[in-house]
Amino acid sequence: MNKFTILLIEDEKSIRDFTSRTLSSHGYRVRCASTGKEALSLASSLCPDILLLDLGLPDMDGMEVIHQLRTWSSCPIIVLSARTQENDKVQALDAGADDYLTKPFGISELMARIRTSLRHSSHPNTNYGIPQHPYRAKDLEIDFFKRSITIAGHPVHLTPIEYKIVAFLAQNSGKVMTYSTVMNNVWGPYSESDNKILRVNMANIRRKLEKNPAEPVYIFTEVGVGYRMADDEET
Repeated sequence: MNKFTILLIEDEKSIRDFTSRTLSSHGYRVRCASTGKEALSLASSLCPDILLLDLGLPDMDGMEVIHQLRTWSSCPIIVLSARTQENDKVQALDAGADDYLTKPFGISELMARIRTSLRHSSHPNTNYGIPQHPYRAKDLEIDFFKRSITIAGHPVHLTPIEYKIVAFLAQNSGKVMTYSTVMNNVWGPYSESDNKILRVNMANIRRKLEKNPAEPVYIFTEVGVGYRMADDEET
């Protein structure tokens, strides 16, 4: 049995009970909350390793729960919601959620997202934000110290901006990074709201990294939301 504690925040009893049983069967310790107020109280007292949050709570919107949690906690938050609008996903991720799964979702997908979030939280960056280990996925390797990228051992030449985009996505591999988050990280907080320049750079990046840019294996587009880098196979 692993040592991770999950706080499950879901007001619908049947979903809460099923998800809780499933998580427990996979070795997680699970505590449950059915309201936003209860969730904030338990998050404070339990200090869980990860939160699974439904946005449609009876006493407050799940977005408000995220906002309040992020004032004092960096605990990973995965949103589990029936809201399918792209704007809802963007708002939740920009508010501080680490990932977003739309109901109904597969258990294997949920477990994979949980493992990814836990890996990121247990392997913080050091050396002024530079990861200690290279990123590796299939034939792609990124050495953050050398600022070098290779595919099957052959160097890939990126512009400084292209490298910043790829490095940022790689350091958050497996997680959806919204367009605005990438823009702010690469071009700064005063970057233009229009993400055309990001899309142009991404098209160039894919031509350099992907065998078939129309069917990427390294950087995936979450339409209307942002980008997700393939999970780091070394973590």
